[in-house]
Amino acid sequence: MDILNKAKTGKKERPIKVVQFGEGNFLRGFVDYMIDIANEQGKFDGDIVLIKPIEFGNLDMFHKQDCQYTVSLRGNVNGEAKIINRIVTSVADAVDTYNEYDKYMGLAEIDTLRFVVSNTTEAGIVYDDTDKFELEPPKTFPGKLTKFLYHRFETFQGDMSKGLVMLPVELIDDNGIMLKKCVMQLIELWGLGDEFKKWVDEACVFTSTLVDRIITGYPRATEKEEWEKLGYEDHIMVTGEPFALWVIESAKDISKEFPLPDAGLPVIFTDNQKPYKQRKVRILNGAHTSFVLASYLCGNDIVRQSMHDDDIRNFMLKTIYDEVIPTLSLPEEELKQFAGEVVNRFDNPYVDHALLAISLNSVSKWRARCMPSLLGYVEKTGKLPAHLTFSIAALMAFYHGTEIRDKALIGHRDGQEYNIMDDKAVLEFFAANCEKDTKTFVTSFLGNEDFFGQDLNKVPGLTDAVVAYLDDIKANGMRAALCKIS
Repeated sequence: MDILNKAKTGKKERPIKVVQFGEGNFLRGFVDYMIDIANEQGKFDGDIVLIKPIEFGNLDMFHKQDCQYTVSLRGNVNGEAKIINRIVTSVADAVDTYNEYDKYMGLAEIDTLRFVVSNTTEAGIVYDDTDKFELEPPKTFPGKLTKFLYHRFETFQGDMSKGLVMLPVELIDDNGIMLKKCVMQLIELWGLGDEFKKWVDEACVFTSTLVDRIITGYPRATEKEEWEKLGYEDHIMVTGEPFALWVIESAKDISKEFPLPDAGLPVIFTDNQKPYKQRKVRILNGAHTSFVLASYLCGNDIVRQSMHDDDIRNFMLKTIYDEVIPTLSLPEEELKQFAGEVVNRFDNPYVDHALLAISLNSVSKWRARCMPSLLGYVEKTGKLPAHLTFSIAALMAFYHGTEIRDKALIGHRDGQEYNIMDDKAVLEFFAANCEKDTKTFVTSFLGNEDFFGQDLNKVPGLTDAVVAYLDDIKANGMRAALCKIS
């Protein structure tokens, strides 16, 4: 069987418009996939060069396949389970910053270059005052980017039309603002001058972005079957879900230069991404956090199974539509459409998302994802949201255990052990308090300001409501208690 390469795809060579720090699955199944569609439709006409920003690993398979690869999207489309395969030809090359340093820096000299995409993990956008300009390359991502920009600035003698647009997709708040801050600090640290600083500030654009698509990666367990279906070998193929969303917040309008929406792609340009982030965190992530622990104690093991459990599904729908959506600022129809897509994604027949995997660090997740909706609902209506309130009791029931073993609190479901994974302080709190009388236990938990940043016992009626729900769960089991409110 032949391996996928340019000879097989008949790749069209295009001007290099994008350099991408990171060659991982997410960027290739999300950004590069979208650019490939925009190229095909004649909306962008630009190629990407991947940059490997870290020392370990190699690009051998990328070179062997001429950076040609398949994206296989699997999930529900218009109510029907589908697999959508696409050969992506938008990547022209892949360069190693450490072993091909001169080639990497030479990319800064390309006249047509305009965009810098990055996904260097949440830890990638950090200022490190021990980083050095003289290193080839500097050790941090902001260091590499700053030196790259400086080389471009020098090459084009400060030409204001040669600035670059940064599109970081790292999962931190205000990722573009944070990246620019790091670059500016390094310009000062390295003494690169006011003219360069002005060029970065005025000629370059640092956008902040929000991205959403589940990428499941390389199908290692079934690779031979995949190749048989495709008719060629592909060692760097990527699998993921059909749903995607890319929100790009920018002080300057870049929509004409990066016209992905014109190709029918789910990209939103805005001057404020926060309502979209709030929507994602509270509806998608908040739904997960509010139902998974109860679902697990009802006997389910994966998300899709939960969606086929009428009790859990009804609980989740009422949480989202009756309690979360009323607290959000985007138009109601837009929120309901997004919620429908979320439910559709949870029922993906190709993804087995384990409830125990989602349960990791549930206390901090509940604070970030569910608490704002609960407090917002109380503020708006003067009443407690029943399902979000019940989710606190479900969390406390799930975290019931007195033994900590190998950094996990040991819980029990139907006589079988399960591991509860969270910060040491959280696990120690539950081990010490879970067998106290319910009122004392609930009051201690809700009053723990290290967990919630405030004393939730001050929310009128919340303590008594959680006590009542938790007593019901203890007396009658999770399903019976949950059914009374769902």
